[in-house]
Amino acid sequence: MGSHNRYSTSFKRVTCSLLLLALTGCFQKQSPPQISEPPGKQALIKFVATEYSMGTKPLLEKLVREFESQNPTINVELQVVGWDILDGIYSNMLAQNEPPDLLNVDYYSHFAAEGLLNDWEDILPASFRSNFQPYLMKRDRYDGKQYAIPYVASVRNLYYNKKLFQMAGINAAPSTWSQLIDTSRQIGSLPDVKGFGIDMTDDDIQAYLSYFFFGAGGGWMKDGRWAINQPANVEGLELLKSMYDAGLTDEEPWLTTRDEKQRSLGDDNLAMIISGNFFSSVVSKEYPDLEWGKGPLPVKDGRPPTTFGAQDVLVSFKTAHSDPKALSTFIQFLYEDKNYTQLIQQEGFLPVTRTVELRLASNYPEVQADLNDLAEANFFPIEQQRWGIVIDAVRNLGSAVLEGRYSPQKALDELQAVAEDTE
Repeated sequence: MGSHNRYSTSFKRVTCSLLLLALTGCFQKQSPPQISEPPGKQALIKFVATEYSMGTKPLLEKLVREFESQNPTINVELQVVGWDILDGIYSNMLAQNEPPDLLNVDYYSHFAAEGLLNDWEDILPASFRSNFQPYLMKRDRYDGKQYAIPYVASVRNLYYNKKLFQMAGINAAPSTWSQLIDTSRQIGSLPDVKGFGIDMTDDDIQAYLSYFFFGAGGGWMKDGRWAINQPANVEGLELLKSMYDAGLTDEEPWLTTRDEKQRSLGDDNLAMIISGNFFSSVVSKEYPDLEWGKGPLPVKDGRPPTTFGAQDVLVSFKTAHSDPKALSTFIQFLYEDKNYTQLIQQEGFLPVTRTVELRLASNYPEVQADLNDLAEANFFPIEQQRWGIVIDAVRNLGSAVLEGRYSPQKALDELQAVAEDTE
C-alpha cells in the first residue's frame, strides 16, 4: 500500500511537471488571447427628409453611408418622402408616440408651441450655429428659443419662355400688374398658348397669394398681428381672379401644380410662371434646349419692387432615445461645406450657411444676386403658431374663389377668422 502510494505520488508529480513544461512551451510560442472591447451603445437618429427631386434620396443615402462609416456607433434611419405625403408620415409617427429625431419641413411653430421640440441651442455649439444666416435664424426662433434651423432657401421670380415672347413681339418681362395683363393678353393671341400660370393648388396657393399680397403692399401680418383680409391683399386676389376670368391664365389653376406648369412652359404651351431659383436646375435637366428669361415679381402699378423668399427647416423632436451628442455630430457632418454644397447645387437651392454662400457666390454671379434678394425678401410667417392652420384653410379656397363660389373679400375674411382664433 505504502510503496504503491509513493509511486503513485511520484508519477503524479512527474506527470504534472511534464504537463507544466508542455503548457509553458505553448504559451511561449503563442500570443496571449486578445480581449475585444464590448461594442459601444448604438445611438439612433430617425431622419425624415423631403424629396425635392429624383436625386434627393440617392444623395442623402450616400451621405448617411459616409457618416455611419465614420461614426459606427451612430445609426441613421433615413426616410425620404414627397411633399404630398410628408404631413401624413410625421403625423402618423407622432400619433404612435414615435416622432422622428430629425424632420425636414417648411413650418414648425405649432410643434414648438406644444412643447414637442428640442432647442437647438442645447444641441449645437454656438460656433457652429453662427455660420447660419442671422436673418433666417431669427425666423426660426419661437418664444425666445431656437426650435428650428435653416436647411435650404429660395428666392422667387417670374420666369418666361423667350420663344413665345419673341413670337408675340414682346421684348421684356412685365414688372407691374398692368404689364402682366397686357403681356398675357398678347401671348394669348398665339394658338394653344396661355399667358400666365397661377398655382392655386394645395401645394403652392399660399405662395401665389404671397406674391400678390406683397405686390400690392400687403402681407400676412401687420404690426405683429394677422392682417390677411386687409384691402391690399383683397386687391391682389381680385387681380388673380380677374385674369382667370379673362382667360389670361392656365385653364384650371387649382389642379395643375407648379411642376406641371414648368413643363407646360417647357412645352411652349405657357409663357410665364412664378417659381424659385431652382427653376434653372429643373429646366436644364428636363428641357435643356429651352430658352428662358427671368424677371422681377410683378407689383401693383406705382408700388416699389418686392422680393419673396422661402426657407425649409430642420427640427428635432424630443424622443425616448434622444442623443444630443449623436444628433450634433450628424448635423455638423450634414452641413460640412463639401456635403452641403452637393445638396445645394443638385437641388438648385440657395445656401443658408455663410461659408457655402461665399464659396458659391464667388464662382456664380447669379447666386450672389439671388442671395442679395433673399436677404431683403418677405417670407412666410413660419414663426407664427397658427401658420400651419392657416395653410390648411387656404388650400380649400383656390377653386372656390376662381370659380366664383367665394368672393376674394369673403375668402380672406374667413382666413382672418381662422388665424385669429384663440391660440
